Amino acid sequence: MARSRRDDSGVLVIGLGRFGASIALTLEELGTDVLALDARDDLVQEYSGRLTHVVQADATQMESLAQVGAAEFSVAVVGVGTSLEASVLITANLVDLGKPVIWAKAISSAHGKILERIGAHHVVFPEADAGRRVAHLVNGRLLDFIEFDDGFAIVKMRPPRETQGYTLAQSDIRAKYGVTVVGVKSPGRDFTYATPETIVTQHDLLIVAGHTDLIERFSTRP
Repeated sequence: MARSRRDDSGVLVIGLGRFGASIALTLEELGTDVLALDARDDLVQEYSGRLTHVVQADATQMESLAQVGAAEFSVAVVGVGTSLEASVLITANLVDLGKPVIWAKAISSAHGKILERIGAHHVVFPEADAGRRVAHLVNGRLLDFIEFDDGFAIVKMRPPRETQGYTLAQSDIRAKYGVTVVGVKSPGRDFTYATPETIVTQHDLLIVAGHTDLIERFSTRP
């Protein structure tokens, strides 16, 4: 049975494995209208009390997508990854609908290429991305790490000794290392945007932006 919707701002999440369920739950926490689908009855039952709209449906069948009004959503997330065939069929069906912006999970580079070629707008590699993120955190003084597609990253890190006790203008980080200190978090104080006059102490946390290789070099400073 198709859902009656007054707008197309919602997100359709297909697949309630760890990836899809996490996205659906987080989107609902952010106030987004979410419809979650899964072909497995046990997963639908598990999340029926945690998500507002959960439906058991086989999204590899175009009829099922039509019944839930998939074409009315502005964004669709394909969280199915373990079955390459199902992932490709679902993505192809969404492409044929012509409406949702499609975010699709891939488990390998070959899988990702197939999804891109059939029309997925965004392909994500959650396992690989998580592995790279953890490697960066383990390898240095980084406390958090977010990398973007173009090799640009934003990190939270402890300040190197050469910055402690100096203003950002005095330590001249951008000229020396090619990265920018965006903000500083001092203990017991709110986050503040950095200025050339901002003084860094050994107890502060820095929010730093720049190309990944340059941030890695800066983060290894003692």
